[in-house]
Amino acid sequence: MPRTAQQIQEWIAPHLPEAEFVVAGVVDGAPLPEHRDLDGVIVGGSEFGVYDDTEWMQPLRAFLDRCREFRTPVFGICFGHQIMADVYGGRAEKAEVGNVVGARSFNYDDDEVDAFVWHQDQVTQVPDSARVTGSARHCPVGALDYDFPARSVQFHPEYKAHHLQELFTRGREVLLSPGEADTGMTSVNAAEVPDDLAALQAVELFRGTYSPR
Repeated sequence: MPRTAQQIQEWIAPHLPEAEFVVAGVVDGAPLPEHRDLDGVIVGGSEFGVYDDTEWMQPLRAFLDRCREFRTPVFGICFGHQIMADVYGGRAEKAEVGNVVGARSFNYDDDEVDAFVWHQDQVTQVPDSARVTGSARHCPVGALDYDFPARSVQFHPEYKAHHLQELFTRGREVLLSPGEADTGMTSVNAAEVPDDLAALQAVELFRGTYSPR
């Protein structure tokens, strides 16, 4: 199982013990499942931006449209947050603040929380069908709730501190400049990120108890 998929499953499974998981590696060319066979969908992160418009994104866009049409619940994380906004009438693009890594404070669902982040793109136009439910100083559109069964977050609730610490150590001067790696490591070490961050909001979708406000 790809590492990202495993992390997402480990994040949500304790709160959704009845679930059975199917992983679709669309980036590697794997076919998407039939949405009618699913009780819910999680779209995770990617090293690509929605503007790259790679070959595998077109089937994913069509899939997300069908999910909206047939009200199959969807929860998006990072790239998932961005491509959902793009498909559903908004826009995502490279942010002026540049690459943001480590931990940041978000106002999410009427609470102040620490969350792990690694992104250079952001949602810059909110779809008419959505409302902002989370934001940070560097990221005004940090989370969205839609008027159909869909939610998304810019941060990574599935990340753990040790995962990012490893990335900062191994990716120094490869993925990140020394300054980015040091700043990211400092913020992660100081953060207090809840293990269940955003999990209950996702579970509401998948159990059919989500009610847009």
